[in-house]
Order: sequence, then structure tokens, then C-alpha cells
Amino acid sequence: MELPDFSFEKKLWVDGVGLVYGADEVGRGCFAGPVVAACVSFSPDIKIPESILINDSKKLSAKKREEANGWIVDNSLVWGVGAASVSEINKNGIKKATDVAFRKSVLAASNKINNKNAQNMTSHLLVDAFYIPNIKGFGKTKQKAIKNGDGRSLSIAAASIVAKVFRDNLMLCLSKNPNHSLYGWENNKGYGTVDHREAIVKHGITKHHREQFVQTYLSKHSG
Repeated sequence: MELPDFSFEKKLWVDGVGLVYGADEVGRGCFAGPVVAACVSFSPDIKIPESILINDSKKLSAKKREEANGWIVDNSLVWGVGAASVSEINKNGIKKATDVAFRKSVLAASNKINNKNAQNMTSHLLVDAFYIPNIKGFGKTKQKAIKNGDGRSLSIAAASIVAKVFRDNLMLCLSKNPNHSLYGWENNKGYGTVDHREAIVKHGITKHHREQFVQTYLSKHSG
């Protein structure tokens, strides 16, 4: 298995960038639940134990993700999570909502930098696939969009794990509500699996469903 590394981060550290953040999102294509983003920054001297596997969260088992998540939150320099609600997705669309989640995650992480020396360091943001607009202190020249970044940059991969574990646990909690138990969120995490789609057709939608996503699916599969 080809694993991500610190190649992108090292180039920035060598150039004098003190704080390198990696950011990624999860849940962008779901039928239900929020979109969640995470942001993670490591110290240049970080050592990752052989027992901890950090990779694109989709390539890891739930157990490996949980193990990695615990290590990341305990050993990263800073980390942060941000979410955009279903109501925001329904109102503004998934693109704008995803940007909101990213901005919240970066702000949450950067706000944890409480050392004055660290606060004065230059910083840079590595993002999976695309740039994030309107992040204070992170204009386009201070961002790098990396295609398949969660499989190439350790910081982005770590962010993908933190976001995935956070969102999966949230969907598990939502699934325990008797009104939501019909949709199988504990297993499908809100994605449009066969059982989830069948439940929507049979029982309708909840306040946690993304209206446009569901309507688009039903319009393509009606009749």
C-alpha cells in the first residue's frame, strides 16, 4: 500500500514556513447529515509509531481509523473540526456549505496556537483537491490544492481521519433516535446506499436529510 508522507510539508518547512496545516472534508456526497471538515498541523520533528496507520480515511478500517484518530488528537501540534449543518446545505448548496466547514476547521485549529512564538510563525494550508475561499490569513498564495491529497500528504490524510471519525460518530448518535432508526445511518453514515434509498422511498425524509440530494435521486428513479 502506497502511503502519504511529509514531502509537501518538508518543502514548506525548509522554506521557513513554521506552521503547515492539512485540511480535508467528509460527507460531501451524503443524503443525510452535515458535511464535516478537519484541519491538522504537525510539528516538523513528529515521529509516527509503526502501529499507527495514517492514510486516506476511506482506505482504513474503522478500527484503524479510531486508533489513528486517537493518536492524532493527542500528538498533533493542533487540530480542529468544523461542520456545516443540513439546513445550511439545503439553503446554500453543498459547495458553500463545504467551504463553511473548512473555514470553521481551520479557525478551530489556528485558535489553539497559544504560544506567542508560534503565533508569529508564517503558515501555509494544504488542502485536498481545491482552494478554500475567504479564510483569514490564508489567501490563495498561502494554500496549496493537492489532487488526491489525502493519499499523498500526511497532514491532509490525518485531517481526513479526524473528520471521518467525528462524522461517523455523529451519524451513529443520530441513528439511535427511534425516528431515524429506519434509515440505517449506523451503517451507511448517511450515504445513499440501497437500504437508505429504499427507506426514503418508503418512509419519506427527516430534518437531517439533504432535500436537493434526495429530490435529485427520486426524480431520476421515479416511475
